Amino acid sequence: MSIPTPPVNGQVIGLAHYASRAALETVLARVGSTFNQSVALRAVTDQGGTVERDRLVGRLTGALKIEESVAEETVTEMTALKLLTETDTSLVSLTEHGREVFEEIRTAGNEIAARVYAGIPAEDLATAGRVLTLVTERANAELAGA
Repeated sequence: MSIPTPPVNGQVIGLAHYASRAALETVLARVGSTFNQSVALRAVTDQGGTVERDRLVGRLTGALKIEESVAEETVTEMTALKLLTETDTSLVSLTEHGREVFEEIRTAGNEIAARVYAGIPAEDLATAGRVLTLVTERANAELAGA
């Protein structure tokens, strides 16, 4: 007897997110990082290694749906841990240590993703990506209107 596939809804999306995040959290614990820090490392890397502090805080609050004070704390923690350095009053940059930590997280995360997504047809992944992007856009619009 096969288990019926449930329709996509918030619970199904949430369960997939939490399972994937739990797998990543094992990597983050090993390298001594947090999920928020990993998102910040990705954001700074995506900007070439240097970004305006306010822009990084905005990216964290927007992506993670956290309070600005929590995002500020994350950036402050990262400078204390020498993952980021403040290059002037408004910019933060990855340190060599930050680059190394991000590379370790990225590599391990890609390995986890390869195992998790193995065997799923590319067209199914593309459809899921389109649907989840639309759901994210609509949920963000709901938040903006609240």
